[in-house]
Amino acid sequence: MTIDFYYLPGSAPCRAVLMTAKAVGVELNLKLVNLLAGDHLKPEFVKINPQHTIPTMVDGDLNLWESRAIMAYLVEKYGKTDSLYPKDPTKRAVVNQRLYFDMGTLYDRFGTYYYPQIFAKAPANPENFKKMEEAVGFLNTFLDGQTYAAGESLTLADITLVATISSYDTAGFDLSKYPNVEKWYAKCKATTPGYDLNEAGLAEFKKFFSH
Repeated sequence: MTIDFYYLPGSAPCRAVLMTAKAVGVELNLKLVNLLAGDHLKPEFVKINPQHTIPTMVDGDLNLWESRAIMAYLVEKYGKTDSLYPKDPTKRAVVNQRLYFDMGTLYDRFGTYYYPQIFAKAPANPENFKKMEEAVGFLNTFLDGQTYAAGESLTLADITLVATISSYDTAGFDLSKYPNVEKWYAKCKATTPGYDLNEAGLAEFKKFFSH
């Protein structure tokens, strides 16, 4: 069975899925979607995903988008163990909280601050920068006294969060004020399966910040 994966290498959510697929040993059939060229608005893509967002995955009869939903699906369907997404309700609840925190706060605030500057040439908004600092501060607190974002072992929480934090880092955000984040970030770089895929995507993403 071929799993088609519609993605853009620079995108943090896409990178998180690539790392998850690597962790569970799944081969993805990569299909590049050029947003600037409007590939996501073509009828054939909108038919697959009416929300026309990336990443999008097609596995047999299942069309799925939203990176964190795709990540959970890949582990539940193809993972040899449940270590990345524990079945234990208490452990899973913490992983879920971190996934939602990434989506609704950490990654959201990154996009709110940087994307208008990148794509609309808008001036930087200092208030939005403060919100970004607050979000990284929250993560720093979550990591107090523990090795990984949701406990003592690597989970989907770490994979999605490190895709986002590495984007902050690539954009030039100073992580030195957040020692727990820095320590965890170094740990994730060394232990996350497929982290090289994340770095390759970051090289693409960096182009937006090199002018």
